[in-house]
Amino acid sequence: MSDTIERADRYDAQAVEAKWRERWERDDLYRVDDDAPGEKWYSLTMYPYPSGVLHVGHWYAFAVPDVYARLQKMRGYNVLFPMGYDAFGLPAENAAIRNRIHPASWTFDNIRVMRDQLRSMGAMIDWSREVITCTPEYYHWNQWLFLRMLERGLAYKSKGQVWWCPKDQTVLANEQVLDGNICERCGSEVFKRDLEQWYFKITAYAEELLRDAEGLDWPERVKVMQRNWIGRSEGARLTFMLESGDGLEVFTTRPDTLWGATFMVLAPEHPLVEKITTAEHRAEVEAYVEQARTQTEIERQSTDAAKEKTGVFTGAYAINPVTDERIPVWIADYVLMTYGTGAIMAVPSGDQRDFEFARKFDLPIRVVVQPEGEPALDPATMEVAYAGDGVLVNSGPFDGKRVPEALPEIIQWIEASGRGKAEVQYRLRDWLISRQRYWGTPIPVTYCDTCGMQPVPDEQLPVRLPLDAEFTPTGQSPLVTHAEFLNTTCASCGGPARRETDTMDTFVDSSWYWFRYTSPQYTEGPFDPSTAAMWAPVDLYCGGIEHAILHLLYARFFTKVCRDLGLIDHGEPFLRLRNQGMILSEEGTKMSKSRGTQVAPDELVKIHGADTLRLHLMYLGPWEQGGPWNSRGLQGMERFLRRAWTVVTESLGNRRDGAVPESEILQLRRLTHKTIERVTRDLDGFQFNTMVAALIEFVNELMRLKDTPIAQTAMWHEAVETLVLLMAPSTPYVAEELWERLGKGYSVHQQAWPTFDPAMTADALVEVVVQVNGKVRDHLMLPASADEPSAIAAARASEKVQAALDGAEPRKIIYVPGRLVNIVR
Repeated sequence: MSDTIERADRYDAQAVEAKWRERWERDDLYRVDDDAPGEKWYSLTMYPYPSGVLHVGHWYAFAVPDVYARLQKMRGYNVLFPMGYDAFGLPAENAAIRNRIHPASWTFDNIRVMRDQLRSMGAMIDWSREVITCTPEYYHWNQWLFLRMLERGLAYKSKGQVWWCPKDQTVLANEQVLDGNICERCGSEVFKRDLEQWYFKITAYAEELLRDAEGLDWPERVKVMQRNWIGRSEGARLTFMLESGDGLEVFTTRPDTLWGATFMVLAPEHPLVEKITTAEHRAEVEAYVEQARTQTEIERQSTDAAKEKTGVFTGAYAINPVTDERIPVWIADYVLMTYGTGAIMAVPSGDQRDFEFARKFDLPIRVVVQPEGEPALDPATMEVAYAGDGVLVNSGPFDGKRVPEALPEIIQWIEASGRGKAEVQYRLRDWLISRQRYWGTPIPVTYCDTCGMQPVPDEQLPVRLPLDAEFTPTGQSPLVTHAEFLNTTCASCGGPARRETDTMDTFVDSSWYWFRYTSPQYTEGPFDPSTAAMWAPVDLYCGGIEHAILHLLYARFFTKVCRDLGLIDHGEPFLRLRNQGMILSEEGTKMSKSRGTQVAPDELVKIHGADTLRLHLMYLGPWEQGGPWNSRGLQGMERFLRRAWTVVTESLGNRRDGAVPESEILQLRRLTHKTIERVTRDLDGFQFNTMVAALIEFVNELMRLKDTPIAQTAMWHEAVETLVLLMAPSTPYVAEELWERLGKGYSVHQQAWPTFDPAMTADALVEVVVQVNGKVRDHLMLPASADEPSAIAAARASEKVQAALDGAEPRKIIYVPGRLVNIVR
């Protein structure tokens, strides 16, 4: 293979890439030594689901972060850049039913294909650390962590209302239910049902999850999404006594409006609804409850003005604890059982939804906050609720006080009078992890008629999935009918017991997998604490914005749990987070396999080479934004590589002692150092598209100079060697080949990243555009250090500018340092 390349005068991507891929694998070039010198750097890309084939979106997600990992390696860091597979999940199980193949066979066949595709990418992956989450060696530790959480009350079983897909025979998260109550995965209509489910108590860490996010180097958009999902609210918990004798608890962030509560609203699912509903209203209430079950929480929370308010009176009444008024109790779908207490005190003068509800059902409205400096609000003529600041009225002992300043005093009064207490609540709900599926981690508990629920002892882990499971078109988990799996012995009394047949949500797998990469063969625990202490937390984590809430929040939760278990000494998993955009079809729509718009990289690699594809993906646009696929751009990147190849290979026999003016040497040196600065700065800023542009401009200039006398100088050879080093992270194959041809030591990926001299990168002169009334009138070359007065003076001295002004005195002059003087007549 090497001889073939040496005989060729032109760049042959296939030959070059095959040669170096074989060499790197033979030499184990990318195997990471925990004890290697250099500060550690842990770069990680969110691992893929083994769907069977990589598309260009995968390349966009994996190849581009590989560039930064390579940069850090050349900077002297000991870099860990591992890969694995998120291998449990519903698609494998559905494929098993559809194709009559075991999920394990389908999954591992796909992994073999994807592993080869990832190798072709040229990424510096240490394959000795590969993690596959569906293996017993991995899910053993899911079960171990579950048991530790069970011991600490962080795992528990509770009855709850959940979305159920009758086709997939499993519970769905709210996020998996589309408009119209459609299953996101299979398209079936879904409904709600009550089931005993397993939960993780993520709410125990709500305050810490909220607080610690502020110090992370993450996109602000992600932090805001998590902040809103956690949803911290300060207020008071109050009890309204029902005439039935039951206490109805509500949480409010506006206890100052308590005197304006004129009715109560319960969520249709509230456990008191059935008890308090009178016979007269029962049929209507039951019908409404059933109708509410068919709606998603997103639909129920809609603030769309066109959405008609609906509700039903229960026939029951409550007593307002501060006014002693008898107020009616309704049910309505805009109140959720999953938020607060599932009941609200309705203050129609201060809440728009309550206001619209009161107007529709002719319920009383009482103003309790009057805006200052404006006409007094009149309940009879109000068109919208007023939720702003103001002065309290109709509020008993607090009339005349300002809000929000009076809130602490009101809460203190509520507590002192026994009417309620101060409280902080969160929108965040505990994580439902139960799935009625086969292809997932078995939950390690058993049920004994004598002893009840019992954890599986550690020495009996892992509880293995049976590989002889039979799948039926009904979609029911085969664990339910698998006698050998189902029937076991109680660890407490030794009598007969039944295993739990639910499996864990696959988000459990991805909530700690980066720790496993640090010691994938470790058998004494989920990971070796000593190696985890060396590598974790992850320095740079890359992935899609779609994981902003669930995966990233669960990963943060698990990290804090592992810290509290004494396994690690830190509480955040990922110090830096960067999100890539989405690669769209050439038409600008989401790529789709069924519509034939998905682009497969394998053929592109065969035709153009992996390095070309890597460059093309980087050059499409800002990495965090993504953009439409453009197949024509591949030729441009291939042309760039051929030109770089020409610059290097045609310089191999050049002299180093050519006589050229020192000014030309200086000019090439400045260009080289400015290119190092640009490429380094853009890589650090994840501005890969402008980094590629800098390389292209450098090669274009070298092509222009390659047949001039300067190409026979030592500075020329320095520039050419610098070019290859700067290309190495982005185009690892061709850079390795060119480095060898330059006679340099193996490997280019073990060389030091070039540095620049700031004195060489400062422009002696800069071009300043001069505009008059927005039209360009002149271009001036000014010292880069020129201040505003001197730049304006030079602009006004221009003959072209004077002609445009025609004797008029400028009304305004705007100066953009080093770039623009804009004169307004």
